[in-house]
Amino acid sequence: MRVLIVEDEPKVVGFLKKGLEEENWSVATAYNGIEALNILRDQEFDILILDIMMPKMDGLTLLKNIRQEGNRVPVLFLTAKDAISERVSGLRSGADDYLVKPFAFEELLARMQALVRRNKWEEPEKLQIADLIISIDNHTVTRKEQQISLSPLEFRILELLARNQGRAMSREAIEDYIWGRNESPDTNAVDVYINFLRKKIDKPFANPLIKTVRSIGYKIEGPADDF
Repeated sequence: MRVLIVEDEPKVVGFLKKGLEEENWSVATAYNGIEALNILRDQEFDILILDIMMPKMDGLTLLKNIRQEGNRVPVLFLTAKDAISERVSGLRSGADDYLVKPFAFEELLARMQALVRRNKWEEPEKLQIADLIISIDNHTVTRKEQQISLSPLEFRILELLARNQGRAMSREAIEDYIWGRNESPDTNAVDVYINFLRKKIDKPFANPLIKTVRSIGYKIEGPADDF
């Protein structure tokens, strides 16, 4: 499952990111409303965790914008604003749930899972590129009906490429999505993991799916997309 955390407190972001990744969520982050709006126009998520008080664009305005653009992603407000009127305002603005800080991580996780289940019919459980099938729920990958074993990090990179099928993803975008902006992986970490994926996804088969896009990064697409 993919979640975007929109929160301007780095400690809260770090806590949430670590906990959710341990629960096998793919986590992206944004530190203000404008940044989040640009990400949401480019990528799809299963749920959005959103603070209200943020720089550049507050959470209520961000939510209003994405709903006007037709984005129906489930939204959970996570905020210190705890007045009943503020909760009602948040829910009436288009949010699906509202949790007040400080909070228990277990409750947050349970609420997220409930929202995703409620919205499940809108999100395909599997991604497919040619003969490659990626099962999002149980983190399994097959090609030509052969099971392919991936590490959690390899799976997250493959899922990111698959959700952006045919679109070139820069090394920087992949790095930021996987490791976050507050972490510094080795300079060639993305290339190393793409090489791992190619050995498992492409090398045993006739048609390579993972393509290098010169001066940009990588993309995944089926052979028919080349014509």
